[in-house]
Amino acid sequence: MYSSELIKGTLKTIVLKLLSDNQKMYGYEITQKVKDLTGDKIQLTEGALYPALHSLEAEGILSTEVVNIGKRVRKYYTLTKKGKSASEEKVSEFADFMNTMKFLLDIKPQVG
Repeated sequence: MYSSELIKGTLKTIVLKLLSDNQKMYGYEITQKVKDLTGDKIQLTEGALYPALHSLEAEGILSTEVVNIGKRVRKYYTLTKKGKSASEEKVSEFADFMNTMKFLLDIKPQVG
């Protein structure tokens, strides 16, 4: 598992990319998808995820839809038009950051 500092710095990028790829998702679904895709290396906590989702919603990057499923209420998150461009920008910025860190830390490509 990765440190909470690393996850905190990349959380919004992770969420935006997932929503870009999956149209709409609810909170628990996001945590499970990240856990599955990373082989349990990244486990998002509700305490980290929901403040990030609320922040993105307040910025106009996400919109929400409340759906009643039986007795449960599920809140789905979707990217707004602004969110779609923000997602592309964040992913591009992070890719550039990774390349810079590889250079800075002198990390050689791993041969599999």
